[in-house]
Amino acid sequence: MTEATLENPAPFGARLRTAMDERGPLCVGIDPHAALLDSWGLADDIAGLERFTYTVVEALAGTVAVFKPQAAFFERFGSRGIAVLERAVADLRAAGGLVVMDAKRGDIGSTMGAYAEAFLRKDSPLFSDALTVSPYLGYGSLKPAVDLARESGAGLFVLALTSNPEGAEVQRAVREDGRTVGATMLAHLAAENAGETPMGSFGAVVGATLGDLSAFDLDINGPLLAPGIGAQGATAADLPAVFGAAVRNVVPNVSRGVLKEGPDAGALRAAAERYANEIREAVEGH
Repeated sequence: MTEATLENPAPFGARLRTAMDERGPLCVGIDPHAALLDSWGLADDIAGLERFTYTVVEALAGTVAVFKPQAAFFERFGSRGIAVLERAVADLRAAGGLVVMDAKRGDIGSTMGAYAEAFLRKDSPLFSDALTVSPYLGYGSLKPAVDLARESGAGLFVLALTSNPEGAEVQRAVREDGRTVGATMLAHLAAENAGETPMGSFGAVVGATLGDLSAFDLDINGPLLAPGIGAQGATAADLPAVFGAAVRNVVPNVSRGVLKEGPDAGALRAAAERYANEIREAVEGH
């Protein structure tokens, strides 16, 4: 990689399209919660966090396209947990993986700007390829993150139609113009991505467990981060029915379905490969 490329990376959408085409569209979540640590025979402490995280990174960083660390599971250990997350992000990106930081930040003004700087400023220790954000202070409140993502060649995943049942009371609420809140967020993202090739950098979080979404226009010319495969009940075979013509831009997230196979590195790799193949077959067969 040349110095010029380092200074001016391709936009996230372009890098994501390449990674998905080369490695498959699977996103593996890194969620070191207490129950998973225990299932690995690890203590719920910083040593357990380190062993869990670095095992996943070493096993999968060179083969999986996208990783989604859940920031909360590192933050709960304070500064030492954040240090583990910093190293994991650096190691994943050095091995060619793309990192979507699952922090779901959302605020207004300078506070939103500070959240963006933590994860989207190129010289930040936690600089990630993309960040999950919450738009429910109004889509316009995300502008500091949108602007910095564009400047840094990073991306965002905006909560639009989430897989948790409680989400519907907000996301499917109908506005005065007759559109739902979720549909409004998708429309904003389509505008952000207009004209971008091969794909825009501003994606939506859309649950794979939601069934028929034909009432929503998912063709936002950007990626759709899709939690719900595996432990939440969705399968790779469900993806075409849920996402329709937008299925090629779906980034399906699997966390427990892969992580439960640890601490054996070979078993982690086998599980990730199995899910990646199932997803590829479902998408290409559509």
